[in-house]
Amino acid sequence: MAKHTVESCSKAKMAIRDTLDVVGGKWKLVLISVLRSGKKGFNELSREAGISPRILSKELQELEMNGLVIRKVCDTKPITVQYELTEYSHSLNDVLVAMEKWGYQHRKRIVQGIK
Repeated sequence: MAKHTVESCSKAKMAIRDTLDVVGGKWKLVLISVLRSGKKGFNELSREAGISPRILSKELQELEMNGLVIRKVCDTKPITVQYELTEYSHSLNDVLVAMEKWGYQHRKRIVQGIK
């Protein structure tokens, strides 16, 4: 591991802030995780993620703006919308796997009463 310097810590802090600006908050990584299994409609996403339609709409707009989700309007009656992950979103796979692994370990610690 490289030696920590003021400059390297400052760069790391900026990179972490940039990441959190894009995927931070309660829902964005949950939505990305749900979409990893394939395209989903708006209501399906709301149900699977357990998120209100108002918040879901806002989160999806931000994910789309950052190039992580594609919104496709389908030529159906009534009109339906499908959401899917972009190729760029796959760059978060290592982050999601690491968070999932940490989450399992943390839950195990809590359940076992370890501090």
